Amino acid sequence: MFGRGTGAGAQQVPFAFVAEADRFRDNVTPPPRERAGTGEIAGRVLIGLVVVSGLVGSLLLGMPALDVEQQRDRVQQQEQAGHSR
Repeated sequence: MFGRGTGAGAQQVPFAFVAEADRFRDNVTPPPRERAGTGEIAGRVLIGLVVVSGLVGSLLLGMPALDVEQQRDRVQQQEQAGHSR
């Protein structure tokens, strides 16, 4: 027999009851999901566009700083400007 709870006052549960409980638990289907409304879909699309545009913008703004050739030219120009003073 299966004990229910712990302690001295625990009640015994018959096996047939436990087997029936498992059978009834398995035949319960969850309710169908609600379809997203137009506003919710538009909000999700808008959030996605904001995230993507932020990533693209940061890439466009960061690319000149990562350009090695342009960095060399800038350093050479600064060195020449420093020597001409």
